[in-house]
Amino acid sequence: MSRQPLALILAGIAALLASLAPCNAQPPEIPPHSPPFTATLSNNTPLAFGMDETTAAAALGVPLNYISGRPGNEIFLAFRTYGGSGFFDRKDRLYLQFRRGRLTGWKGDWGRNWMWR
Repeated sequence: MSRQPLALILAGIAALLASLAPCNAQPPEIPPHSPPFTATLSNNTPLAFGMDETTAAAALGVPLNYISGRPGNEIFLAFRTYGGSGFFDRKDRLYLQFRRGRLTGWKGDWGRNWMWR
């Protein structure tokens, strides 16, 4: 008997014995409770009413660009960059309304990019 068929037989026996060994699979970990509803919302902007301009810029992580308004009652624009298709980043525009130096509202603009018209 040659050595090659014997090696194949021994490899087959080893594979059979390995398949009979017990598995030690861990059950999936179940969280103690589901997250609150507000944690699952798509609106994850870290803004709060009453912030000033510097706090809002720090919370968003981008500089604010002045659009219009008198000092203390301005509208600013923040460009938030997110990953896009892999080739181009996606920039969402976020408008912030300030009254008496405090944030009173914001609105996202997800319209079409004017460059692609």
